[in-house]
Amino acid sequence: MVTAPKRRYELTQSQKLMVFILSMSLYGISNMFSELIPELKLGPIELKVEYFAFIPLTLCILFNPLYAALGASFGEVIFGELLLGQFGGLGELEKFIEFTIAMYIAGLLVSDPRNRKQLALASFVAVGIDQMLGAIVDISKVWFGIEELEAVPGIPESILLIEGVGFLNAMLITGIFFSLLPTLFLVPRLYGKIEPLLGIKPRDSRVSISFGQLITPRLLITAIIFVFIGIVAEFLSESDINFAVWEPEFIEQYGSGFIWISAAAAALVLILTLIAAFRAKSKSARKTEDVKL
Repeated sequence: MVTAPKRRYELTQSQKLMVFILSMSLYGISNMFSELIPELKLGPIELKVEYFAFIPLTLCILFNPLYAALGASFGEVIFGELLLGQFGGLGELEKFIEFTIAMYIAGLLVSDPRNRKQLALASFVAVGIDQMLGAIVDISKVWFGIEELEAVPGIPESILLIEGVGFLNAMLITGIFFSLLPTLFLVPRLYGKIEPLLGIKPRDSRVSISFGQLITPRLLITAIIFVFIGIVAEFLSESDINFAVWEPEFIEQYGSGFIWISAAAAALVLILTLIAAFRAKSKSARKTEDVKL
């Protein structure tokens, strides 16, 4: 008996948009709380939470990696910067590109959401790529004289050593506690349960895709081009060639309390998205029942 060929996991355009908005609102809310977590200083070393990486990573693994990654990056820009009056203009493009690429590639690495080895690899890759690209940009700015070296008390004045300590800090704190552990816990438990609630079929983990099919030369070249664009944008920003900066003065009147307005806006978008998803699912179910009758 000839079995039908296994098809790759695909979403409709409306489902991709829903994943985009869901990722944007969830990560936007998480950014509010990550901003409230204080930094811990141990001598010259600052221990801090960079971001809740497991939220966009979980969505990238369970749904569409590209739209979930883009949604999370837009969520940071809209709810974590624009609404808080902290948008740095052209220079923000670098972080946007780096974070999107990191989450997208990490999401591609997981073909079976129940495979803990793949989840662990994706957790470290997501944080590692983002932090590594950021470190490369910071080192380049110092080496090319775009920015002066900001020495850290207690650490030798070496940009490589400073960025290395920062990278290690991010991998230990964010990589383990806010990427690896939550991802290992959430993804296997949500897989096959959360997708039907949104009217989306779960990814077929039986469809095997080789590493070469995922990380293609086209993807690598595209990533390199966008990283180069991000570096150029950051260099121009640091060279006082910047535009689209949004830092309104009225934000200072409300102080840190304004962060809850941004969180409320993200929560409202999330609720509306879920309501739309549930309605679409109910409508689809009714159509299926009518066809059967």
